[in-house]
Amino acid sequence: RRRRAFSWPTIPGNMTFSRKDWHKVNVTEMVGRVCPSGCRLKVSRDGDKIDVQGAKCKRGVAFGTTELTNPTRSLTTTVDTAFSDMPRLPVKTSCEIPKEHLLDAMKTIRAFKLSERVNTGDVVIKDVFGADIVATADMN
Repeated sequence: RRRRAFSWPTIPGNMTFSRKDWHKVNVTEMVGRVCPSGCRLKVSRDGDKIDVQGAKCKRGVAFGTTELTNPTRSLTTTVDTAFSDMPRLPVKTSCEIPKEHLLDAMKTIRAFKLSERVNTGDVVIKDVFGADIVATADMN
């Protein structure tokens, strides 16, 4: 098995630094997921300055900046119900929540048991880290 030769990280843009300072610049590669283009983004942070390269639109720049500073995600899962004909109901968050709170949101959802029938779009649980949990299927 051949080993890859060590190479210093590449930094996008016209940023220069010495080899002893390379760890101070944070470079992240990601694929944009806000539009159909699926741009390959290189997002770098040098102190408070954030540089996004590879974006084909403004949404890609906004996504890269947000993903580096405060990543958020939509959550889809199921909740337990009290009904034998539909023991689990598919649900989702009404908006994205901070990525760091996904596991805590799942704990809240897992502790909940639905006792009334709902329709698609009805709020099942209110305000879980800033988002409502809404039904994605009809029970009637």
